[in-house]
Amino acid sequence: MAVEFVGIDPDTDRDHCPTVWADTEAQEILLQGWKPSPESQAECEATSPATGPVPDGEAIIRLPARMIPKIREACDAVEHSRLR
Repeated sequence: MAVEFVGIDPDTDRDHCPTVWADTEAQEILLQGWKPSPESQAECEATSPATGPVPDGEAIIRLPARMIPKIREACDAVEHSRLR
């Protein structure tokens, strides 16, 4: 695994901090965020074209919009590693 730290929430309190990593070998982005409220989870599941609830091995997470630049950076890292 080639996990590279990309960035942390710029407004973090260092205890509860959305974070982004890029795994350039697996071509994946890893995200740490907040769990949604039960109401938000239910709404996501109800509006998804998938059938049933989110499986145990998957999760819905919340990230603040201020993390968009770090998510883009992670996307670029993964995309560029594929082009090497």
